[in-house]
Amino acid sequence: MNYEEAKQKYIQAWGTLGSSWGINRTMGQIHALMMVSTEPLSTDQIMEELKISRGNANMNIRALMDWGLVEKVLVPGDRKEYFSSEKDVMSLAVQVAKERKRRELEPILKVLNEVKGVKEDTMEAREFKAVTTDLLGFARQSETVLDMFINSKKNWFFRLVTKIKG
Repeated sequence: MNYEEAKQKYIQAWGTLGSSWGINRTMGQIHALMMVSTEPLSTDQIMEELKISRGNANMNIRALMDWGLVEKVLVPGDRKEYFSSEKDVMSLAVQVAKERKRRELEPILKVLNEVKGVKEDTMEAREFKAVTTDLLGFARQSETVLDMFINSKKNWFFRLVTKIKG
């Protein structure tokens, strides 16, 4: 398989995978393209490479920026906007985990904390409390695991020192 074929296959696969972690296919494809690009890309370059419209490119680049996966890069002497992506897989995974926590887990934790104070003592209310209490426990455990993952890279130095001392 030559480079272009491999690159296209990767871009398509990353686009499909993106929907599994909360972004649309085009966002995933743009992100994949940026990850394998050796230089920052302009909107025009992204449009040409992926055969997408300017509006589609702009909307998805902005969404990737909102996710913290893409940043704007200044190219001296050029008025166009250029964009690049972090290439470190661990950093990307941590950023996706942070965003999914913020967008998905924190809102449900807020709701579950609000509804846990049901006062009635009917069969329905007891069932409601049991289910929402279990969900809250699971959501809190998920939050703990996510926080450990998100903070794992920050603490790499201390883990290394602990291993050396032990």
